[in-house]
Amino acid sequence: MGKQKKKNTNIKMTKKKTSSSHVWLFLIIGIVTIGLAVFMLTGNFNKDSGQSELSYKNQPYLGEDDAPVSIIEFGDYKCPICKDFNESFFPLIDQELIQTGKVKFYFLNYPFISVDSERSALYGETVYKEIGNDTFWKFHKLLYEKQPEDQSQERKDVFTEKFLEDTLKEVTSDENVKKVSGKYKANASEKAVETDEALVNDLGVTGTPTLFVNGKKFEGNTFGDLQKMVEEAAKENKGDK
Repeated sequence: MGKQKKKNTNIKMTKKKTSSSHVWLFLIIGIVTIGLAVFMLTGNFNKDSGQSELSYKNQPYLGEDDAPVSIIEFGDYKCPICKDFNESFFPLIDQELIQTGKVKFYFLNYPFISVDSERSALYGETVYKEIGNDTFWKFHKLLYEKQPEDQSQERKDVFTEKFLEDTLKEVTSDENVKKVSGKYKANASEKAVETDEALVNDLGVTGTPTLFVNGKKFEGNTFGDLQKMVEEAAKENKGDK
C-alpha cells in the first residue's frame, strides 16, 4: 500500500485543484481494487485451498493422461524405506488407482543418502530422456529390487556407473545403453535432477518416500488413508469444473 499524501493546509486551494485530487483518488482506489482481485484469483487462492503449485512437465509417469488426480512420489534409490514402499505399498497404488484410471503417478528424485543416490538419479533421468517413459519404469523397478539388503552398505559405492549400465542392459539393447551412458557422462540430465531438488526445497520435503496428492502432502499411514485422500481430491476437481 502506498504512502498517504501529506495533507494540504493551504486554505486558498482552488476548486479546480480539489476536483482534480478527487479524480486521482478514485483512480488510485480503482487500481488497488483491481490489483487485489487479480491477486485473489491467482496464486494466493491456491494457498487457501491448501494446494501447492507443482509442475509435472517432463516427469516420468504411469497412468492415463486424463486421470483426475495426480500423485507425486519423492524417492531415493538407496533409501531402504523406498524399497519397501515400491515392493509392498506401490503395487496397491498401481492396481487400485493407476490401472483403474483414477490416478496419474509421477516419480521425482530426492537423492540425499550418498553419491550412489545422485548417480542413480542422474542415470535414471537420462534413461527417461533418451529412451522413454516405458524403459524408465522398468529400470526404476530393477534399481529398487537390486538395492543391497545389508543396510551397512547403504553409503558405499554400490550403484557404480558399470552397475547402472549392466542393470539397464536387462531391459534394453546394448545400443541404447551406449547412448544413455554417453549422455550421462556429458551430464545431460543434471538440470532435470536439479529441478526435482528445487521442488524438494520449495515443498519442504524432509525424507523419502514422500507423496503429494494434487499438490497436498500425504500425511496418512495406510493405503486406505491414501485412497480416501485421492477420492476427496477427485471430488474437489469435479466440483471445480
